[in-house]
Formats: sequence, C-alpha cells, structure tokens
Amino acid sequence: MRRVVSLYLPTWPTDRIRRKFESPPPDKPLVTVRTTGSRRIIASACQAARQCGLIEGMPVAQAQALVPDLHVMDADPEGEAKSLLELAKWAIRFSPVVALDSPDGIWIDIAGVEHLFGGEEALLKTLIARLEINGIRACAAIADVPGAAWAVARYGKGGIIPPGRAVDAVSCLPVQALRLSPPTIGAMHRLGVERIGQLAAMPRAPMVRRFGREASLRLDQALGHAAEPISPIIPEETTVATRIFAEPIARLEDLKLVVRQLSEEVCRTLVKKGQGVRRLDIVFRRVDEKGAALRAGTAKATRDHAHLAKLFDDRLETIDPGFGIEEVVLIASRTEPLDATQMVARGLDEAEEEADISRLVDRLAARVGVDRVYRLAPVETLVPERMAAKVPALSPPARSAWPDGLPRPTRLLDPPEGIITTALLPDYPPAAFIWRRVRYKVIKADGPERITSEWWLGDQHRMLRDYYRLETDKGARFWVFRDAPLSEGGRWWMHGFFA
Repeated sequence: MRRVVSLYLPTWPTDRIRRKFESPPPDKPLVTVRTTGSRRIIASACQAARQCGLIEGMPVAQAQALVPDLHVMDADPEGEAKSLLELAKWAIRFSPVVALDSPDGIWIDIAGVEHLFGGEEALLKTLIARLEINGIRACAAIADVPGAAWAVARYGKGGIIPPGRAVDAVSCLPVQALRLSPPTIGAMHRLGVERIGQLAAMPRAPMVRRFGREASLRLDQALGHAAEPISPIIPEETTVATRIFAEPIARLEDLKLVVRQLSEEVCRTLVKKGQGVRRLDIVFRRVDEKGAALRAGTAKATRDHAHLAKLFDDRLETIDPGFGIEEVVLIASRTEPLDATQMVARGLDEAEEEADISRLVDRLAARVGVDRVYRLAPVETLVPERMAAKVPALSPPARSAWPDGLPRPTRLLDPPEGIITTALLPDYPPAAFIWRRVRYKVIKADGPERITSEWWLGDQHRMLRDYYRLETDKGARFWVFRDAPLSEGGRWWMHGFFA
C-alpha cells in the first residue's frame, strides 16, 4: 500500500540563513526580502518575526517600523532551491523515493521501508527530530494519498492519516489546501466555498465550468480519486540499474528474475568503481502511476549479486503489482570502497580463516529487521543494567571488557521488581521474602556487595545499592538489592536470578 510523507518546511529560507551564517539567534526576528518594481517586500519570515506580526508580502519599511531590531537579508531563490535539493538527498536515508516539492517541501514515499524505523510513527518522530536538532522547523503528515498528506501538513496539525481516511482528513480543511492558484481561490471565496468538503459536495460539471479543470484535478488528487506520481531524485554519482518492460509484469517469479539481473548489473558497475554495496533500494512503478519500494542493507560492503538478490526474495511477496509493473529500478544508495580480494590461495589453510557471517547477518536483518540483529558489548560501569550495550552484529570488538569473577546472574529483570522481606539486622540479608505473591525461605546468603553510580554523573544521578545472593530451601538462587540503608528507609528489589 502506498504511504507518502509530505514534509513541510514553513521557515526554510530563514532556517537556511541561520544554518549558513550561524546568526542571528533564533529568538531574533529575521526576514528575507525581494524587490518588486520600486518596492521591497518580505519574501519569508522566521517564527520570531511572525510572532511580531510580520507576514509575507508586507513592505519592509512597515516591518522595520514595527520591529526596529529586525534582521533583513536578501532573498536567494536559487540558493534556497539548491539547499532544498541537498536536503532531499539527505532524506534518501529514510526512503529511496524522495522528490522535491518546491519551494518549501519534500515528498517521501515510505511504502515498504517504514518497518526499518520501527513503524510510521517512529519514522515521523525521527525525521522531525533530526531536522529540529539541525535548526530546521518542520511539519509532516503521512497518508496513502499525496494530496491529502500535503494538505494536512500545511493546513492541519500533521501526523498520520489512517489508510482509506483521506476524505475525512481533508474535508474540513480550507480550499487553499488544494494547491490552487490565488485567482481560483478568490473565485471560490466569492461564491462562499470555504472548505474542501463544500467543494466536493458540488455537482462536478458546474464546478468545472466555474473554477476550471485544475480545481477538479486537485480535488480528485486530495481525495485519492486521481493518481499523483512522484518522480524520485537520484544523485548523479549513484549506481543505478533500470528495466522498462514492453508488457507489464506481475508474477512473483518474473520479479525475482528481474531483481537478480539488476543486481548483477549493479555489481558489474561497482567493480569498475572499486566499491561495494552497503544499502540497496528497489523501486517498482506500476502502470497506474503508483509505486512501491523495498530497502535492504548489508553488514559490510559486498559485490555478491546473488546474495544481494536473495535479500529481497522473501519481501517481494509484499509488493502489490496492481494491473502490472512497467519499470523496476535498483539503486545502490549507499556504497563503500571495496578492493578486490583473493578468495582462495594455494598453500593457505582455509580452516584457519575467520568465518564470514556477514551474509547470515544480512539475511536475518532483511527478515526480522536491522534493529533485532545485534550483539552485546561491555560498558565500563559497575551498574548492572548499564554494563552492556547493543551494537551492530559485525562491529569491531570493544576495547573494554567485563571484569573477571563477578558473581552476576544469568538473567536480569528490567526494571527490578519490588519484594517484601524480613531482615534480622540492618546489614543482614533477608531471612525470607515474598515475590510475585510467592513466599521464599532463605537458607544461604552472601553479601552485601555495595554498588554506587559513577561520581562524575553528579548528585542527581547518585545511586547506592547493597546486593545479596540468596539461595532458598527449594534450590532457587536470586540476586536482590536494597536501594538505601535500612535506617534511611531503603526498599528491597528483585533484580535477577541464577541458572
């Protein structure tokens, strides 16, 4: 199913200036101006300027009278367009299908790749957060209809529109959300048509006579009744292989064959460049102008075309061919230098070579998700829940290591669970405890082992725990701790248990 992100950058010209010159501060009003005849008017205004009442089209003299300390810069449409193109290339990390929506937006078709980011909501949050960290204000909406996503991102609150709910999402929005020309919008206002729902309720023939065919087309695109293709941008340096068919294809076997052929073609090109694939995108374009995309990554650079093709085999079944697919594009969207290597040498004992598990990692990641294939690396801390961190499966070994001889349980509870205990003396272990409504009698115990947080974290993160290893009368062994001395009202917690 098609899912499109409409990314709206309401203050892109001024955000670009701040990123380029690192001034003025965000809380200082900034506008860009253009010259129309003998008049200088505001072309764009930052958020601080808008809060002061400055809007696009206002004369600069009037704006400076309202805000004496106003920062004024000349508008640079050409520079803004080039910067927007670079931002769109950056957005390819989220999906292979990215297109410009000039002058202040970007299209991103995320169908088939949203699971790589933990779902649509997580993808949207990551996208907006990355932009805001870099000083770019943004609003975005996701819908199965590009026109609906565009309308909600600019005239709604943004967010996710459930599949099939485009009509409900845009009906209450103003007609300006239909991407129509100002004269057409003015004609609608004169007739009292303010909302998209009002326009959609009008008979089609009179509406076309009054407002033109463009209004009918834009309305159908917003409601999902007309196709709106997105032509992705592909950087010139990117390695691409394309197949266009005289007759559309739809069988799964044909798709697999095409993917294998394109993978072989891409790898031949990469051999000449001395590069290997780290991320591979495949885009399908259907006869009805709709499309879909799949993405696969590799743990390390490779030019094994058979292995790359297999990464898509299980997921090709999720592609809906509709009335047929007329074009398939395979894109090596991320590559790394990869020199030729000799696989087998005479006199070399192959048994001594280190096993290459990168293919296994790639297949598992393609099947269950990249975030679920990892290994644990040691972290230099004594706090139990922070002693391990998830790292990529093939990342180099860490320099640090876990201390030898630490009596640690085979499993930790996250978070620790409270228990009810009876302690004989302040520093003594419990004689018995209740955990998950079951009473346990302790026959052996060892401790306490005091663990504190790192001093450089400050008093806000200060932590003190006294750990005990307990063995019950039934042979079970547990790891419990008290989070403060008994005189200070410390509570007991179950943190893990031994095999």
